Amino acid sequence: MKGLLKSLGLILVLIGAVLLIYYFFAGKADNNALLGTSAVLLIVGLVSYIVLNKRFAD
Repeated sequence: MKGLLKSLGLILVLIGAVLLIYYFFAGKADNNALLGTSAVLLIVGLVSYIVLNKRFAD
């Protein structure tokens, strides 16, 4: 559980990046809601990665 929690930020960043790549190749890059969702996932993932790794540092 602790390992999964430490990886949560990285997982969110990867999901956001995969969504951005998908939207680009699917031709849906003109929808701001989709791009905003990906940007929020990237930012939340980055912040949570930093915070959780500082909290669970061994």
